[in-house]
Amino acid sequence: MIHSTPIGVFDSGYGGLTVLKEIKNLLPQYDFIYLGDNARTPYGTRSYETVYQYTLQSVKWLFAQSCPLVILACNTASAKALRTIQQRYLPEYDAEKRVLGVIRPTAEIIGNYSASKFIGILGTKGTVQSESYLIEIGNFFPGIKVFQQACPMWVPIVENNEYNSEGADYFIKKDINILLSKSPEIDTVLLACTHYPLLSNKIKKYLPENIKVVSQGPIVAKSLADYLKRHPGIETQCSKNSMLQFFTTDSTDDFDKHSELFFGEKLSSVHVDL
Repeated sequence: MIHSTPIGVFDSGYGGLTVLKEIKNLLPQYDFIYLGDNARTPYGTRSYETVYQYTLQSVKWLFAQSCPLVILACNTASAKALRTIQQRYLPEYDAEKRVLGVIRPTAEIIGNYSASKFIGILGTKGTVQSESYLIEIGNFFPGIKVFQQACPMWVPIVENNEYNSEGADYFIKKDINILLSKSPEIDTVLLACTHYPLLSNKIKKYLPENIKVVSQGPIVAKSLADYLKRHPGIETQCSKNSMLQFFTTDSTDDFDKHSELFFGEKLSSVHVDL
């Protein structure tokens, strides 16, 4: 049996698979284990405490699978739980392990996409209310103006396979129009939820052609590659057998059926209770 110390990738559901897909393409030699908390999704409308408890349970489970490093491939978990896990939990219980999110690496470079220095953020209610992007982008690009719009219906639309429906058009157009009404100078829109790339065609349909649409997957993948180069102590702990494992807290049949849309290939998952 091959001993594996994989990189853990966590999401509240399927969306993190769009991030894992990009990571796998860039770093195919590493082992990865994906956990989707599908039984308790969505996280976007839940309280800080609930998101923290759910995320911590999932991180602990991934640590128990010998993961030295866990990526929170979920904006809501990154916004509401990452800092507390890093500052309170890890120093006391797992000081040698690391947990990273998707907001900071995105904030580090998003300003480079904008010529006007006006950026729009489309995200879940939880991500928007946390103001994490406002804070992080402000740290790296103080001169950038950031405008946010919560899109509470977008994740349910994707997870219920309604992303090609006329109903999806209604909500996407509505939320984009609200965002654009906040500033005519927005020239870059960040999809601050890992589900949203599946809606990119419809999103672009309702945006002016001059506005760039930025997805997080490639950004997070490049950031992880850089992190591993800069932290050899963590990198050497990550096994490299090109293995992939997928786990879900809900129905494996449902996960396997829907996950191909996000990951680009058929998967076979295993059920786990947290």
